[in-house]
Amino acid sequence: MSLRNQRQQRSARGFLAALARDVRANTMAIMGLALIPLAGMVGGGIDISRMYIVKTRLQHACDAGALAGRKAMGAGTWSANNFAAREAAEEFFEANITTSPYGASSVEKEFTESGGKVTGAATATLPMTLMRIFGDETETLSVTCDAEMRLPNTDVMFVLDVTGSMGSKAVNTDTQTKIASLRSAVKCFYEVVARRDTTEDCSGGNQSGGTGQVQVRFGFVPYNTNVNVGRLLPTAYFADTWEYQTRRPHWSTSTSYQWVEQPSTPGSGGNESGDWSNWTNYGSAQYFSCPAYPPNSSTGPTTTTYDTQVVTNGNTRTWETRTVTGYVDTQYQTIATGIMGWACQVQQRTRTRGTYTSVVHSEVRQAVTEQSFDGWDYGQYEQDISGLKDGTDWNSYVNLPIGDDGADVPVYWDGCIEERETIANNNQNVAPTDANDLNIDMIPDQSDHSTLWAPALPGAIFLRGAGQYDNASSTNQWSYSAIIGTTNQYRGNPQYYCPPAARKLQEWNSASGFESYVNALNANGNTYHDIGLLWGARLVSPDGIFGSENATTPSGGSIVRHVIFMTDGDTVAQNYDYAAYGLPWFDRRQNSNGQAPSSAEMDHRVNARFLDICTKIKNKNITLWVISFGNGTNNSTEMRLENCASPGRYRTARDSEALQQTFSAIAGEISQLRLTG
Repeated sequence: MSLRNQRQQRSARGFLAALARDVRANTMAIMGLALIPLAGMVGGGIDISRMYIVKTRLQHACDAGALAGRKAMGAGTWSANNFAAREAAEEFFEANITTSPYGASSVEKEFTESGGKVTGAATATLPMTLMRIFGDETETLSVTCDAEMRLPNTDVMFVLDVTGSMGSKAVNTDTQTKIASLRSAVKCFYEVVARRDTTEDCSGGNQSGGTGQVQVRFGFVPYNTNVNVGRLLPTAYFADTWEYQTRRPHWSTSTSYQWVEQPSTPGSGGNESGDWSNWTNYGSAQYFSCPAYPPNSSTGPTTTTYDTQVVTNGNTRTWETRTVTGYVDTQYQTIATGIMGWACQVQQRTRTRGTYTSVVHSEVRQAVTEQSFDGWDYGQYEQDISGLKDGTDWNSYVNLPIGDDGADVPVYWDGCIEERETIANNNQNVAPTDANDLNIDMIPDQSDHSTLWAPALPGAIFLRGAGQYDNASSTNQWSYSAIIGTTNQYRGNPQYYCPPAARKLQEWNSASGFESYVNALNANGNTYHDIGLLWGARLVSPDGIFGSENATTPSGGSIVRHVIFMTDGDTVAQNYDYAAYGLPWFDRRQNSNGQAPSSAEMDHRVNARFLDICTKIKNKNITLWVISFGNGTNNSTEMRLENCASPGRYRTARDSEALQQTFSAIAGEISQLRLTG
């Protein structure tokens, strides 16, 4: 160190020491020195605040972008329409962050999708202000975000019109029939909600990932004239006997008197010794000497059986069957014979001796009445249908005495039902809301016949008064009164339709299983909206016959419930349809005036009951979606369907493409959008 530098250091130390000892007028110097740490503290606070504000703005923009991207993706795919969903995410990000917020630069963002979840990442570089003094020029801020369509635990019950009109096209330009369009739309709905890909070409692209830990179940009630729900129910929910419009054998009787054998009883027993038989010649006589002969002998034992003489005493006759176990004794002798007794003849005799037992038989003369087949009685008669039940399982048929000459024949059951007891009334526009059949949640009771269901058995139904070759709808030829003792073979097999079997709510984790069921839906029959919606309500209700399965998830979680009701037309009910309330022309269960209902009257009753069921579903906090498909509904029906739906949940789809879009849109609305992360 140079001498000059040493002098400068000693001078500085001296100055500072003097300054430290001198307390006069040094405030400015102290403040000057204090500004250095104070600047660091204030600058750090300012820059940290700026960093927090910018990062918050960055996070909000990222969240908005992820949410917008996932919403734009909807039920489709991330890459659809040239990655339109990603573009929406980026646009919302830009709209929520200004250019160079608080001086930030190099703002970057990236949005990607995997398994239905949109994930975003954003960064920004923020220049420091006062912290530059300490060499901290910039800070890089990073945030992440994600959004996904996430369902709550959800039950979806499809109530689907599969009537005959569904076999036609909605509009001429459609390439599919309505039933085929329905199959496609339901499978695309499944893709969106279940997040599983089917073989259907859906507009949203392929789906994957499933629903994770969330329980999502689907059920089905296809309906036309009736519903096929019987085998979903316990056998205890069905009656053992039911009245059908059927036939029973008509028997003629005749009386004759016959000896009727009575149970036999043990008789007497003991020793038995017969008399000696008369002497008989043994061999030929000889002169002048006697021939040799066998010694006396005894042979046996032997067993013989014989009946005693029948003794008749008034209307009773008796006899014994004796069984003898004994021996045969044989004796021999000689006698003189011939002229002057000069010849000698050997003779023999026998007897039976031993023990015996007996059985006493008796017959009583009685009048016997015999039945012989003498034709048929046609009318409303009770049939024993308990043979369909096999404990807790179902048999496929029950034997009923309706075959030739009154013989038992198998009557097969396809699963459709007759409804439990209703309340008949004359006001066709008002539903008997308190009737058992309209009670969604009533549990059947075997001791109360009015609460039970019965199988629909078209094979047991006979249209009395209709000839063998008459049309099943020729009601002008029918006889309401019973026909007794006729040999006529009136027509069986009424007009009857049974849709595919319904399905209880289940998770359908296999897309192929779901597809197989939906692909089997076919179109036939008339349109009874009430019975379809009634059973859709029963199968989805958390409180009724399936309450133990529907109230909560297995882990006790709550469930959001939806019914999706789709139809393509007005109510079409006929009084010659064998349906859920029997054969209306004969049974007349819903009207109390004793007259056969007209088809128009039946339509009104179906519509009134339908609206009653709609109200009951909505009152159970179940969202009821209603879709009118095609152009087969009149204005009154459209209004009725809209009134049936939950508020804002009525949709129309006039062609096949619109139906798929409608189902997909409903699926998107059911899939609730939530931010995660």
